[in-house]
Amino acid sequence: MATNPYDVLGVSSSASAADIQKAYRKLAKKLHPDLNPGDKKAEEKFKEVAAAYDLLGDAEKRKRFDDGEIDASGAEQPQHHFYRDFAGADDGHPYTSGAGFADFMDGEDPFAGLLKRSQRARANRRGADLHYRLAIDFVDSITGGNKRITLPDGGALDVKIPPGLVDGQILRLKGKGAPGTGKGGPGDALIDVEVLPDRRFTRDGDNISLELPISLSEAVLGGRVRVPTPTGEVTMSVPKGSNTGTTLRLRGKGAPRHGGGSGDELVKLKIVLPNSPDPELEAFVSGWGKGKEFNPREGGAS
Repeated sequence: MATNPYDVLGVSSSASAADIQKAYRKLAKKLHPDLNPGDKKAEEKFKEVAAAYDLLGDAEKRKRFDDGEIDASGAEQPQHHFYRDFAGADDGHPYTSGAGFADFMDGEDPFAGLLKRSQRARANRRGADLHYRLAIDFVDSITGGNKRITLPDGGALDVKIPPGLVDGQILRLKGKGAPGTGKGGPGDALIDVEVLPDRRFTRDGDNISLELPISLSEAVLGGRVRVPTPTGEVTMSVPKGSNTGTTLRLRGKGAPRHGGGSGDELVKLKIVLPNSPDPELEAFVSGWGKGKEFNPREGGAS
């Protein structure tokens, strides 16, 4: 890499001040970071060109360099004012200041316009979006609610959970991100929501499902049973002769739909016998002739 500032700008040591400025302007147009976003090689070359112009563009510094009093980096300070000012920018952007280009911003050509717009945009930059994760219960994803996130700095962020939210959905809280600069407003807070599994409910689109244990008596004789839903228990009728696997529908007890209304809760019945042996039940089944004749494995079950 060339270190002699004349070599960096591609001019001779006898070049006039106008020639030096012209060479710098040509290279700056080509290498400026705003014209080469993400190009680290061009950015480093631009810094080198800016350093060279910082020295040769100043008549006193140039004379001292030509006389051997200072080296290519400058006598008193190894960092030139152009990049030093940029490196200390509060927002971390290496080119926040307009210093070093002030003599070019008064022009009317497209490059001058670019520099002016870039300077204004950086002086009024919108704050960054901040990302957070939030785990919520299944029931809260159906009914909605309010949650609070504790931030790393000890602050808090209140989050309103809309009814019907799905796992992986991202909520945007306007203006709750990092502060901006100048007239730039704050960024947003983006909340990545995780819906925790529930031991009772599962979700399929706008519907939710539940497996409900019932007794043999309720299956044979029917009856009214209490059924959990995301909004609380309700009473449901079990028809006579219900089997394990029979699915009943509670309309409107599912997840809210975007267009209005709600899905359903599908209740799948499961016959459960007592844990301890029941002599009375055993005696009945032993004397139940038709029960012995019925073979559910031959497709007789309905």
